[in-house]
Amino acid sequence: MRAHFGEAYADSFARDHVMSQLGGRTVMEALDAGWDAKDVWRAVCAAMDVPASKR
Repeated sequence: MRAHFGEAYADSFARDHVMSQLGGRTVMEALDAGWDAKDVWRAVCAAMDVPASKR
């Protein structure tokens, strides 16, 4: 996430942005709940329209 969004925004997004794709969790909450990091990244990519070349 930091490589794509930049360090400051990635950290803020991970802590603050609640995503339906993660069951109403933030990235940090999903990771803390045991979600696989690759699955979380895929959810972020889908929600934020990250180009396939960046996935």
